Amino acid sequence: MIKIEAPGLGTRKIDNIVFDLNGTLAVDGRIHPKTRDKINLLAKRSCIYVMTADTRGNCLDVLRKVKAEIVTIQEEDTGAAKTDFVMKIGSKRTAAIGNGYNDRLMVKEASLGICILGREGASSETMQNSDVIFPNILDALDFLLKPLRQKATLRR
Repeated sequence: MIKIEAPGLGTRKIDNIVFDLNGTLAVDGRIHPKTRDKINLLAKRSCIYVMTADTRGNCLDVLRKVKAEIVTIQEEDTGAAKTDFVMKIGSKRTAAIGNGYNDRLMVKEASLGICILGREGASSETMQNSDVIFPNILDALDFLLKPLRQKATLRR
């Protein structure tokens, strides 16, 4: 479990982290080795899920060596599928991380919504629905791993 505490916010307990794949974890179909390492550190404290429609058809190869459950989305409405999944596993104990328009409701529903404004850009709706926005996935992962960053950013 990851405990997030900030003045005026109270305590949030995160048991699950749901990631979008393309544009969030992966850029141009590749994951940085440090991203893998940090996700694997988080996997010691929470359940990690990566949701993808597998647009490139290579998610198993891209996510090799990542300690995460891959959730392949078959539905046409990927945004609804992601949101339903967050609700199913328990939105009050889940952090959701995405960048695309189809992530906008997932990050809103989660206890902690994180938007990645990376090289592939980010949907303005997803940004508005997020609690925090980071320029890249490594900074977002460090935020989850380092409680003092959480306190400084989320204090009310």
